[in-house]
Amino acid sequence: MPPSTSVVLIDDDHDDHEIFSIALREAVPSIKCIYFDSGKIALNKLLEDQSFKPDYIFLDLNMPGMTGIQFLETIKKQDFISKIPIIVYSTSMLPQEKEKALQMGAHRFFIKPSSHTELISLLKSFFES
Repeated sequence: MPPSTSVVLIDDDHDDHEIFSIALREAVPSIKCIYFDSGKIALNKLLEDQSFKPDYIFLDLNMPGMTGIQFLETIKKQDFISKIPIIVYSTSMLPQEKEKALQMGAHRFFIKPSSHTELISLLKSFFES
């Protein structure tokens, strides 16, 4: 993994921002993470600032305004950012949501772990592969 790897987490739950941040620092301290609490704000930043190009986007599905699926659909139509791997990071366990996200171009689909230790393990495993 390059030393300047950057991640964006798009999730409307501020507690999830903090949980993810702590786990990511423990799993891979060198990764920089930027948080957005809406898909619309993150999309505007990506579209307006072409120098802003994270290595990965972790995306919640269930958000008000612009859902994760709507964000995924929109970003995959933008040539200059469509190749950023998007990892759906959601509480949804519905197989049809996972299937739809993957068909729309999500790189991976992770169900939010129920424990801090599981999240650290998930992140370590993902970034080491």
